[in-house]
Amino acid sequence: MRGIQLAGGVVVVTGATSGIGRATALRLVAEGATVVGVARDEAALAELDGVVGLPADVTDADAVERVAAETISRFGRIDGWVNCAGVITFGRFCDVPLAEHRRVLDVDLMGAVHGCRAALPGMLVHGRGVIVNVSSILGVVALPYGAAYSMAKFGLRGLGVSLRQELRTSGVSGVDVATVLPGAVDTPIWRVGGNRSGRAPRVAPPTYDPERVSRIVVGRLRRPRREVVAGGPLTSMLLVVHKVVPGLAERVLAEEVARYALGGDAAPPTSGNLHRVPEGPRRVPDGWNGAGRERTRRLAAVVGTVGAAVGAVAAAAATFGAGRRG
Repeated sequence: MRGIQLAGGVVVVTGATSGIGRATALRLVAEGATVVGVARDEAALAELDGVVGLPADVTDADAVERVAAETISRFGRIDGWVNCAGVITFGRFCDVPLAEHRRVLDVDLMGAVHGCRAALPGMLVHGRGVIVNVSSILGVVALPYGAAYSMAKFGLRGLGVSLRQELRTSGVSGVDVATVLPGAVDTPIWRVGGNRSGRAPRVAPPTYDPERVSRIVVGRLRRPRREVVAGGPLTSMLLVVHKVVPGLAERVLAEEVARYALGGDAAPPTSGNLHRVPEGPRRVPDGWNGAGRERTRRLAAVVGTVGAAVGAVAAAAATFGAGRRG
């Protein structure tokens, strides 16, 4: 797979005013790229030094097409496109209004679909380009009390696979689609998202700095790969355990979400930033890091013990199989 040259390249980043998108946009500016930032909040876009702000709601396909057309008109091409816009709503599946489920899917999944459709034609004409879709490990191990978010993140992984195979079978070698799977990241999404759970959401530790994830996102523009996990050893171990004993990994995650992530103070129902621009600072990170260290150690012990047990079972099975073949 071939990537793009960042210095002098033209890259569009959606969700550019907050969290991973903001960190990615600013990192690309530091790398010497021409960065077009896309978000609903024009004022917040104007705060991003070195970023060309083009306000748009990614759920509006025509608006996203206009972003692509304006970028090509001003800079001649689009080398990279990062689909990073995302929202979430917390709560039991039947407690979340249908309109909010739909809105999360429209932003998190269809927003990326609109971005891909806007970016690909020009990339194919020029014979080069990279799209990076920011999914989540919650697109592998589903999030309870956040069904729409996980549905969207699973969908993003499927979108990436489909596009890669279409490009491959069409003989296109210079255009790539990469998917990044972050773990729990210290961003405002937990603070400003919709919430129908009755409790204030908290990031289930361990959490990772958006800057760390942005390095991986930017790295995929330079050197595309199919899917890359953006998290620490515990995140990777959870995915390994899920691959071998999925039911157990899902139970561990569900218990952590129920007891910790949605175990905060009582909170009134809200649609959060699903339909409006959020208030408050757009910090990177948002201030969650450092919280829940004891929780992190406990979860690490649980996942580590399960991982060791899985490894022992796998080794025993391999030994047994080798003995039978002998």
